[in-house]
Amino acid sequence: MLLRHTIDEVKERKALTINPAKTCQPVGAMYASLGLHGCLPHSHGSQGCCSYHRSALTRHYKEPVMSGTSSFTEGSSVFGGQSNLIQAFNNMFTVYDPDIIAVHTTCLSETIGDDVSQIAQKAIDDGKVPEGKYIVQASTPSYVGSHVTGFANMCTSIAKTFPEVSEDKLNFVNILPGWVEPSDMKELKRIMGIMHVPFVMFPDTSGVMDAPQTGKHNFFPKGGTKIPDLKRAGSAAYTFALGKFCSEDAGLALKKKCDVEFETFDIPLGLKATDRFLMKLSEVTGCPVPEELEDERGQLVDMITDMEQYLYGKKIAMYGDPDNLIPLTEFLVDIGMKPVHIVTGTPGKYFTEKMASLVPDANFKNGPQADMYLMHQWIKNEPVDLLIGNSYGKYIAKDENIPFVRMGFPIYDRVGHSYFPLVGYRGALRLVEKILSVIMDKIDAESTEEKFELVM
Repeated sequence: MLLRHTIDEVKERKALTINPAKTCQPVGAMYASLGLHGCLPHSHGSQGCCSYHRSALTRHYKEPVMSGTSSFTEGSSVFGGQSNLIQAFNNMFTVYDPDIIAVHTTCLSETIGDDVSQIAQKAIDDGKVPEGKYIVQASTPSYVGSHVTGFANMCTSIAKTFPEVSEDKLNFVNILPGWVEPSDMKELKRIMGIMHVPFVMFPDTSGVMDAPQTGKHNFFPKGGTKIPDLKRAGSAAYTFALGKFCSEDAGLALKKKCDVEFETFDIPLGLKATDRFLMKLSEVTGCPVPEELEDERGQLVDMITDMEQYLYGKKIAMYGDPDNLIPLTEFLVDIGMKPVHIVTGTPGKYFTEKMASLVPDANFKNGPQADMYLMHQWIKNEPVDLLIGNSYGKYIAKDENIPFVRMGFPIYDRVGHSYFPLVGYRGALRLVEKILSVIMDKIDAESTEEKFELVM
């Protein structure tokens, strides 16, 4: 028993979080920054914070993550980090020549009250920022919110900084993909391509966090949204903000600055969420949904129908990011499964409202005390047939002998999430395959010899 300290008696906690179902804001801000071409993230705080943020992303994506740090010492921790940050701008633009430096704060710099906007303006005024180069910054204290909040804050800052105001709206749309894998962003681009929809997507980590091995190190990989595309986002006819928690604030900022109409959608994960996204995309652009996508939808429905007996009525516990959990819950209910325990460390009333409408009889909670310890207690009181979440759930899965599907962030002990999408109909097909595989593996492992079947 790896988690033998977990007891089944659930008590209300107001200040204590045990094994949180989230990580800190700067990790999300750094991931969003990496979706801009030629961008060098910068952590305004201590070296240790920066090392953690980089290592969290590197262990998940199996890719090197470059980032600067203000390297706070005892002095800067007391008197402020302005001189460190201005020196960092000068060093990074001189040595590494990025097009953009994306600064996110840490608990330490937020607590001492550093005004990063003022410091960035001083660096510009002092000539420390070369012409044609940019600084974008987001406030990301880790004692509130989560990595999802940090991602959203950096996306909002990008939307406020780059898009240019234009009276004439052109025939293309903006896609704010939310925190999804590079493979998911690539799948969204494939869908846009076969529908012949012109678009700008930001951030876009495909080609950055899934870069091929060529034998040559590129400090700035070829992927990521480029500055000219970020600027023309202000001329788009419409913005699709995918994920209320990750993308809605950025869509709203773009609307306020450039008057680009926008609507928030669930990340197209599963059947209905993908249907809604494609139908609206077709309505806004006038581009019909092609037969290729209709066939993919039919294949998904066919697999669900064929394997319904292994899915129906299975109880599920899951945890992760709210923008993923909401469409995932809807999809699992659609295919006959029963989500019964759901937690996310990201705060926000929208999550509980959606869960109350989708699975009113389930245990669900979000925010600081919605941790994996609580979910484990719920499982002890009402066992489940399947667990879905990031790598940290493997301890619960092992202790309780539950089939486990890894999904979300972070996944440290498996590969493939960077290359195989979960969004769209093809992504849903893969998700159903992953669920069926672990359920059938358990059936095989526990079958008696006379019931051990080749064809299941």
